[in-house]
Amino acid sequence: MVNVSSVGQVYVCNICGNVVEVKVVGGGELVCCGEPMELKE
Repeated sequence: MVNVSSVGQVYVCNICGNVVEVKVVGGGELVCCGEPMELKE
């Protein structure tokens, strides 16, 4: 499980291709299409 930890992190959904950039850290896990999103470095 990857928890959001810093502003500017980018997450991608490997199923539909959605891309999310963190603007405010809440510490939760990002989930899309029922699966955890992957952190891109």
